Amino acid sequence: MRRILWFLLGILVVALTGSLTVLPRVVDANMNRVERPSSPVVVSEAARALHATLRIADLHDDLLLWSLRDPLQRHDRGQTDLPRLLDGNVALQVFSTVSKTPRGMNYERNDAASDNITLLAITQRWPRATWTSLYARAERVAHALDDAAARSNGQLRVVRTRAELRDGLAARARGEPVLLGTLSLEGLQVLEGRLDRVDSLYALGFRMAGLTHFFDNEVGGSAHGQARGGLTPLGRDVIARLEALGMLVDLAHASPALIDDVLAMAQRPVVVSHTGVAATCPGPRNLTDDQLRRIAATGGVVGIGYWDGAVCEITPTSVARAIVHAISVAGEDHVALGSDWDGAVTTTFDASELVQVTDALLAAGLTPGTIAKVMGENLFALLERSLPEGGAATP
Repeated sequence: MRRILWFLLGILVVALTGSLTVLPRVVDANMNRVERPSSPVVVSEAARALHATLRIADLHDDLLLWSLRDPLQRHDRGQTDLPRLLDGNVALQVFSTVSKTPRGMNYERNDAASDNITLLAITQRWPRATWTSLYARAERVAHALDDAAARSNGQLRVVRTRAELRDGLAARARGEPVLLGTLSLEGLQVLEGRLDRVDSLYALGFRMAGLTHFFDNEVGGSAHGQARGGLTPLGRDVIARLEALGMLVDLAHASPALIDDVLAMAQRPVVVSHTGVAATCPGPRNLTDDQLRRIAATGGVVGIGYWDGAVCEITPTSVARAIVHAISVAGEDHVALGSDWDGAVTTTFDASELVQVTDALLAAGLTPGTIAKVMGENLFALLERSLPEGGAATP
């Protein structure tokens, strides 16, 4: 009888484990949708020819959150993976770290008391430390990118230095199928209140840091938080340390007060990795014209996203409309792509179909030279200025 009970318990455990691993796949498929138009999208030959010549770079992709989706394999769910990014002629992708999101997440007001990511951590079988530590979740993403690069036969290369950036771009220029990847943080709640962890994250390979996500944290206020304040005393120390290390400060999701405080003290270029512009799509996190001008004045770039909160209508034409407006205000040297791929958003095209954005920009009247800047050259120029030459940066 005892053996039978143990046998039945074993079956129950196996069944439960199997059902739990199905959960994140279902969530991934439902939250990262591609809803293509009913009629096939026709892209001009001029756009295809131009797109093939571009060095494309994107500022924000949450692919590594979904660890049951091997980033090296082509999938029928979500918006990106290595094959689709290469199909879309993407040269560099910034991969972000989603460490915590609140239950009932919304654009207007969230507190920091709950956390959706814990369940994902457990069901995706992340290391046990990630179940309770936000910092450990950032570590996991860094290790996941390194692991994917090691398994990719040279097709995925991690970029931490200017030398690595140049080497990767040279490989692409020789016709090699190479995607460059670098790391960003989505919210400095991963510091867990500790300034010294800025250096630890830098050592792990992070080269960009978003200060907040959907809730206020120890560094400052979120556009979607409760207090929506500016920099805290810790936040001011963090900005100084980020700049000393050469890590780019990212103001995506930042409250207006936080944006003001950072821009008042910034000594280096500031970015907004994924956003919209209020003039074409009003919203609590979309940038005003004044904010666009002030970010451009730092020498930074603004990445325009593809989801409804950024561009209202999720079409390439709407993306192009936002980009054209941002250029008219900030200048063509300060606008980039910030898709928010696989960030629990719905789009009408995936990474393999990025030529649709090139086509929409041509249709909007932008010149090939300006399109090349927006699609990648502006971000490459910024990375060339901000990354360390090689090895560790000297603060």
